[in-house]
Amino acid sequence: MGSAGQQPLMTFALHSLNRSMLRRLLFAGLLAGLSSHTVWADEPPLPSSVWQSGPDQAPVPRKPWVLRDRPIALNAQSLQTLKDAAARPHPPVFIELFDGTRYELDISSTISRINDSAAVRGLLKNASHGDFTFFINGSVMAGTIHVGDRLFTIEHVSNGHHRLLELNPAILPPD
Repeated sequence: MGSAGQQPLMTFALHSLNRSMLRRLLFAGLLAGLSSHTVWADEPPLPSSVWQSGPDQAPVPRKPWVLRDRPIALNAQSLQTLKDAAARPHPPVFIELFDGTRYELDISSTISRINDSAAVRGLLKNASHGDFTFFINGSVMAGTIHVGDRLFTIEHVSNGHHRLLELNPAILPPD
């Protein structure tokens, strides 16, 4: 009789212990998940470049006002970042011109349209007098960059191929 009365009591105790242990495990898992998410969220985003050197293309006829040019391949992820008018603050985004110097973009204005196009303006952070204006439509980009008295443009050549040009403003024909 004593053992029959103890059986329901032991079953209840084991059931309570299992529930208590299950709660603790769930709570520990929840804390581990939150702490790992917090650590991950605090990591700074990796800087990305808007373009890198592109594959050689068919030679383009050289105009007298073009000082130098090179093919570039646009980074699709960076273009999406540039087109996102709601992204504030923007993750670090860089451009590299001809001299190997990287310029970080300080985006001051982004006007995005529903048709996947945007106009993006801003300054170059590590240049005393530098600004840029980019016009992006899907994966096609055109733009102007000023660094001091130097002038650069980005042109879409064809089929998603782009070129970076340094121009001589003294002999550039009027628009």
